[in-house]
Amino acid sequence: MGEYQDEIKKIGPATQELREYIPEVYAGFATTYRAVYTDAALAAGTKELIAVGIAISKGCKGCIASHTRGAARKGVTEEEMAETIGVAIQMGGGPASIYAPQAWAAFKEFKERYG
Repeated sequence: MGEYQDEIKKIGPATQELREYIPEVYAGFATTYRAVYTDAALAAGTKELIAVGIAISKGCKGCIASHTRGAARKGVTEEEMAETIGVAIQMGGGPASIYAPQAWAAFKEFKERYG
């Protein structure tokens, strides 16, 4: 298993436990997630790319893992991911340039698995 697949699995047990305490919050989040990441005016893959850009700008490794996986599953190309990462670097500057290579590595890992 790869580093970014492990990143997603690492939070699983705590998420499950927390979900028992606040099930309504997690149910609401899941409903929103399903509503957002479908094809509509924007393709689902495009929405995953937007999420990757935000994850890079926020410096969230788990978010990077989750949304690069989603992008790979939805058929996003290396060129599309690279351009998205470029926008994130331009908007986020130095801090984004640190998370950008992590997003690229995560995408490559998931693309190998799902691509």
